Amino acid sequence: MISNNLLAEKSKTFGVRIVKCHQYLTSKKHEYIMANQIYRSGTSIGANVHEGIYAQSKADFINKLQVAQKEAGETNYWLYLLFHSDYISEELYQSLKNDCDELLRLLAATIKSSKNNL
Repeated sequence: MISNNLLAEKSKTFGVRIVKCHQYLTSKKHEYIMANQIYRSGTSIGANVHEGIYAQSKADFINKLQVAQKEAGETNYWLYLLFHSDYISEELYQSLKNDCDELLRLLAATIKSSKNNL
């Protein structure tokens, strides 16, 4: 159902970056609570996008992408807290935030276009 391979690939790449961030936070910074939170929300984006590939209907597809969009919003929140609590550098924060913001834009555009084609 997903025609936007860019969204699928970028969400997968972002998930890998989040896994590596989680590894860094737990092994180097000994931060577990926020690390686990961002791990769950950040990897859930791609999981929901990929679930959408096998959606049973257009409405199911849109629902999966809306869940991914909510998870991306939550991930931005955890990134903000990690940066402003001095757990991640500004460089890492900006890089991950830029990728997350790009995913949010792609998700919004795909959802909008899918709703217009119902």
